Amino acid sequence: MGNSCRKPIVHVSSSNISGKGKSQSEVSKNSNSSDGKAASQTLGPTIDGSISSSLKSFSFNDLREATRNFRQENLIGEGGFGFVYKGWINESSFAPTRPGSGIMVAIKKLKPESFQGHKEWLAEVNYLGQLHHENVVKLIGYCSDGKNRLLVYEFMQRGSLENHLFRKGVQPISWAARINIAAGVARGLAFLHTLDANVIYRDLKASNVLLDSDFSPKLSDFGLARDGPTGDNTHVSTRIIGTQGYAAPEYVATGHLTLRSDVYSFGVVLLELLTGRRVVEAEKPGNSRETLVDWAMPFLRDGKRISRVMDMRLCGQYPKKGAQAAGALAHQCLNADPKYRPTMKSVLAKLEELHSSNTTIPSTPPKSESRNHTSKHARHALNSMRNTR
Repeated sequence: MGNSCRKPIVHVSSSNISGKGKSQSEVSKNSNSSDGKAASQTLGPTIDGSISSSLKSFSFNDLREATRNFRQENLIGEGGFGFVYKGWINESSFAPTRPGSGIMVAIKKLKPESFQGHKEWLAEVNYLGQLHHENVVKLIGYCSDGKNRLLVYEFMQRGSLENHLFRKGVQPISWAARINIAAGVARGLAFLHTLDANVIYRDLKASNVLLDSDFSPKLSDFGLARDGPTGDNTHVSTRIIGTQGYAAPEYVATGHLTLRSDVYSFGVVLLELLTGRRVVEAEKPGNSRETLVDWAMPFLRDGKRISRVMDMRLCGQYPKKGAQAAGALAHQCLNADPKYRPTMKSVLAKLEELHSSNTTIPSTPPKSESRNHTSKHARHALNSMRNTR
């Protein structure tokens, strides 16, 4: 499995994919609006209400001391919401301690000028204060001291999945670890979707999947989460916000949010795990705006061509039948019609079956053969992308 990054990056915010989001939530006949009520609906109280007693209320001075006055050397992430620092607290009293003693935590600090920040901060307090699962990051506490808004999480030693898939110089994740990560993410989403008051995560992407020391994944950043539709409602109408490439097409087109919106996003992350490629590459002069999904779908449809999209850094070290099964599952999740996407419970069952299967992984080829295989694979992938554009 991959080496841990020296400074694991914790993603802290999402971008508005619409460019011009709807300024107000719209409620249709078969929907219920959640954008303005996300912090106060079924799951969450407002900050003035009774916040979960399992959360520790920190003072700003405590967190300033825990991070050594938010020193630059303790900065581990930055985004639209604000900054994330590592800090140290006592495991039982939660009092700040000196570096190297107690437990390390991740402390997210809201930028005062962040327009969406307070709403997202409040949503995280409300949801993570009540949701506890092995594949959901643990929120230890919060700070609402004057104008200061901070969150304190468990520290995830391996950082984000994004770093391990796309960062140069990081050891590639093995096939077995990738399937285990996919299953863990699916387990977290299935948990959210099968609650009595189900929750739509809405912001699944590689940077929001954090990995512990054993490469077990946890969903993080619940700032965009929403209560799912209730009663006879078929969807929730919200303003369009999220990250380009990961959001379901029907949500981008209409603002209609359902549990199957999360399934599409999962399909994108699964595809990134298979290919080792970003869903949307950085813009370069002369490059088309074709996404990873556009390029890969023809190969996912034809299982015999799955090797054309597989991450070349795996050097063929994956079972062909297992790759075909994972590719077929990604294809189902990425169906343009949400009605034909599987539920996350069904996705999880297939991944657990795949993870426990006895399908063998090819033995490591000789170095010269490995280099030839990788070179050939790279040429195939490059030609495939050119031919499909």
